[in-house]
Amino acid sequence: MDERYDPKKIEPAWQADWERTNLYLTREDPGRPKFYILEMFPYPSGAGLSVGHLHNYVPCDVIGRYKRMAGFNVLHPMGWDAFGLPAENEAILKGAHPTETVPRYAANFKRQLTISGCAYDWTREINSSSPEYYKWTQWFFLMLYKRGLAYRGTGAQWWCDKCRTILANEQVVNGCCWRHPDNPVSKKDLEQWYIKITDYADRLLADLDGIDWPEPIKLMQRNWIGRSEGAELAFPVAAHAGKEIRFFTTRPDTVFGVSFMVLAPEHPLVAEIAAPAERAMVEAYVADARRQTEIERMSTVKEKSGVFTGAYAHNVFTGKDIPIWIADYVLMGYGTGAIMGAPGQDQRDFEFATRFGLEIPRVTAPAGGAPPADRAFTEPGIAINSGFLNGKTTAEAIDTVTKYAEQHGIGRATITYRMRDWLISRQRYWGCPIPIVYCKTDGIVPVPEDQLPVMLPAMKDYLPSGTGRSPLANVPEFVNTTCPKCGGPAERETDTLDGFACSSWYFLRFASPHEDRRPFDRRAVDYWLPVDLYVGGAEHAVMHLLYARMWTKVMFDAELIGFDEPFPALRNQGVVGASDGQRMSKSKGNVVTPDAMIDKYGADALRLWELFMSPFDEATNWNESGLAGTLRFITRVWTMIRRYVEAGCPGGKAGEETLKRAHKTIQLVTDHIERLRFNTAVASLMDHLNYLAKLRPEEMGRFTEETFVLMLAPMAPHVTEEMWRALGHHTSVHLEPWPKFDPNLARDEMVTVVVQVNGKVRDRLEVPAGSTQTACTEIAMASTEVTRHFAGETPTKFIYVPDKVLSIVVPAPRRREP
Repeated sequence: MDERYDPKKIEPAWQADWERTNLYLTREDPGRPKFYILEMFPYPSGAGLSVGHLHNYVPCDVIGRYKRMAGFNVLHPMGWDAFGLPAENEAILKGAHPTETVPRYAANFKRQLTISGCAYDWTREINSSSPEYYKWTQWFFLMLYKRGLAYRGTGAQWWCDKCRTILANEQVVNGCCWRHPDNPVSKKDLEQWYIKITDYADRLLADLDGIDWPEPIKLMQRNWIGRSEGAELAFPVAAHAGKEIRFFTTRPDTVFGVSFMVLAPEHPLVAEIAAPAERAMVEAYVADARRQTEIERMSTVKEKSGVFTGAYAHNVFTGKDIPIWIADYVLMGYGTGAIMGAPGQDQRDFEFATRFGLEIPRVTAPAGGAPPADRAFTEPGIAINSGFLNGKTTAEAIDTVTKYAEQHGIGRATITYRMRDWLISRQRYWGCPIPIVYCKTDGIVPVPEDQLPVMLPAMKDYLPSGTGRSPLANVPEFVNTTCPKCGGPAERETDTLDGFACSSWYFLRFASPHEDRRPFDRRAVDYWLPVDLYVGGAEHAVMHLLYARMWTKVMFDAELIGFDEPFPALRNQGVVGASDGQRMSKSKGNVVTPDAMIDKYGADALRLWELFMSPFDEATNWNESGLAGTLRFITRVWTMIRRYVEAGCPGGKAGEETLKRAHKTIQLVTDHIERLRFNTAVASLMDHLNYLAKLRPEEMGRFTEETFVLMLAPMAPHVTEEMWRALGHHTSVHLEPWPKFDPNLARDEMVTVVVQVNGKVRDRLEVPAGSTQTACTEIAMASTEVTRHFAGETPTKFIYVPDKVLSIVVPAPRRREP
């Protein structure tokens, strides 16, 4: 071993060796269990990765390496979600073409992951914009179409002026495009392709209970699906024969208190029933409502607005004709686009009725009391002023009125969902062509499977038109074709698929990425799938994760696969912000690249800091100063191994205390990696090194030295290869078995050390009895429960009472001059 640790010499050499020996090829040894770990498909849409991205990729690499050493066949692939708006917008920004930028960016991502020491099997690399891949995306679309799950419909859709395309409901956040959070969206009437994800709503909801996902992600999906049980009722429109207003309510027991109806401004009945005297006002209100976002319309703080249509509905329960209004807080996309106004029992209706002087009947009261006079009574209670419902509890009244409605043909029990069908077509160039043609004789005709893929044509001028039509409409040789059914003239669909179509099945393709006769080899999928650990950002909770679950269930129903949940275990990595607390962004000029950090400190030091700087699932800000510490740690390990090698690798047995500490550390590191507690796994190795560094080489023993290198190997793969060879081995450290601990030797009394910051208890650490102040301090400094109380200041003093208390003194935050 060289006396000096030099990552610039060591790391490129080992990366070349791994590539030359195909060290990380996926293997299917029948004597081993399998483990499939996968990060969410990245977009190759920018100049490269940041250190924030590595907070996802490095921990997953550690898991993959650890599982391989622990005796698993590991599938850890990588590919590119290369179709869609991110890639096209980036190409436009650069004044280039996606066919140029996508391969260049993907190659750069791959280079950065390689120099970071990530052990992907690059023979399985896939790219969603390659015809070999999108042929099968088209195949899946046709499968959905043939199963009645893909359909074409017309409606008012969200339009982003910056993206110049239609967006799905899930892609509108706080009234703005999810990719342009400062750009409010608007509505545009277009004919579009949809996927009937609502057909799977109940299964998507119920099956959340059986998967190991973070509870906030499950809650987001439950809320987005928004299942509500109630009744759909119908009131006829007075003086308009045959017209009726159908509406859904979760409180059918309050129908005797309905004193008005409210339609969404977009409701088709509005134009038909508006009285001549009210028509101008109604039309002006409708036009204004269409200019607002859903967030603005649903705001609970804005003053209620509405317009009377001049028409009336007949409340079949009270026999009264009640006014029909339109109001922008009612949305056409949810339920039937109509609601009953029961102002005595619904606060929103109460405020509307108060604003416009409408009647407020009281039909529910608390047991033994009277309803409040100044607000709606929204709780369950006893029916009053409600005819045949009087005296019944809310639950009893709901059941009674629902049965009455069904018996008299004016309603039925039903279930509604907040979730809408997935709008999947986009008016952009860079996407998977939709394999459909339109024939004047035969209508909508799917492209035969043997004619797939429908190739995306080359277009020099691919900029979105902003008219609602895809640029592909300007390519006659693409548009004009023959009908596969009758052979007559036909036109191709010119919209492309939402990029989320590509990522709804890619995890299956990795099992057999070179299969050319079908989307995947069933045998390979049966072996590797479902994914054992899926890792990615929480921002995809109601988009990618929901869509992929739905497509998986469709494939299960079609008997293409044998499982109906793609990701039984999911974890979200924490977001790494810039040092100033802002999001890393090229526009802000605060992006820190792995290239710069590797050049300065080495990949292994960067990897260790990515693991140590915060808990894996917690947000943090980048702090380069920590890299000096992890580089110092590696240098100390290097020195320890070098001293041992130079002493001739003495093989004597280590002392009892040393052996116990080695086994205890193996136990701790194993447990922490299994639970994705990488920061404390690193801290355990640091603590162990502090003990070993005090020993002479002959006191350590080969077991102690080798197990330390083996435990460090998944985290710092380059330097451990070098040290492993220096210890006399001739094969890769990454092919060695993970060290096992003796439970009897690892058994140690654990104690709770209370951590105080300026006298206040901030955390409690479970540590081995006898842990040093240095060890406890390192673990405490890895705890965000501790460091978040530093207010940006550096501790000035540490007071340690062994096995009991660690007290940290932090100066008060300095006052900033105005």
